[in-house]
Amino acid sequence: MLRVIVLGAAAGGGLPQWNCACTACRAAREGAQITPQTQSSIAVSADGVRWVVVNASPDIRQQFSATHVLHPIKGPRSSPLSSVLLTNADVDHVAGLLSLREGHPFTLYATDRVLRVLQGNAIFNVLDRGSVERLALRLDQVQSVFDAQGCDTGVRIEPFAIPGKVALWLEDPEAAGFGGGPEDTIGLALGTTGSRCRLFYMPGCSALPDAIKSRLARGDSLLFDGTTFTEDEMISSGAGSKTASRMGHLPISGARGAVAQWEGVSLQRKLFIHMNNTNPVLLPDSKERAFIRAAGWDTTYDGMEFCVE
Repeated sequence: MLRVIVLGAAAGGGLPQWNCACTACRAAREGAQITPQTQSSIAVSADGVRWVVVNASPDIRQQFSATHVLHPIKGPRSSPLSSVLLTNADVDHVAGLLSLREGHPFTLYATDRVLRVLQGNAIFNVLDRGSVERLALRLDQVQSVFDAQGCDTGVRIEPFAIPGKVALWLEDPEAAGFGGGPEDTIGLALGTTGSRCRLFYMPGCSALPDAIKSRLARGDSLLFDGTTFTEDEMISSGAGSKTASRMGHLPISGARGAVAQWEGVSLQRKLFIHMNNTNPVLLPDSKERAFIRAAGWDTTYDGMEFCVE
């Protein structure tokens, strides 16, 4: 059985964003309808003792503090953290690594492409190589997740390439496009040694080919990119100038949106994560929240827990 905790449900900047007065941000500040949410990350465990964190949010210190099972339990320096997995090099997924510099041993897993990005930025050298081993993920292969002592955590993963883009801070303004290569953005199928079902985690996805959907079986669970509700949400809300596609995300609604494309795929649960502060699905009484629920979806929230067996 895989135990899952949503450490953060929001997209980059969290909810509320520090410089935003949109409807959801105001509601979160006022404590009306919505509770604040940190930037997207999950923690999974096969034994409830050793925990694997997927994506190191800039809010990781706050997330660990709010999650009892991640508290130190012995000695002046300890942590249940055994490993960190990265799905891309977005700042809201790697910046938290800088807060894990206190000498605690863990393993860091990412694609070779993302590991090279970290290697090329000297600030990530605060992660002592003597304590934090960096291991390259092998796409399309089921593999075990090990802790820093080389012990099997019981968590099994299968990484796979998904459509996306290079991280914003790596974009080349001189390049013709901003699409990423096969190792820039990945999805993860997570399970345990004895589990029949898996959790598919895809917080950033710009398109949904049939080859990705065919990976999932009826008993599986899905945490999928819920950044925006519409393609032009950032523009129409006045919060930005980019479409969802330009940011490397698939909108929730529309003929080619996530709800339409996942229609007919029967799963144990379908949940949106990585929701931007402009997304009206955050408002519990909105017609957009009613829309996704009618389609068999729901939203995640910080502290949400469930199990995949």
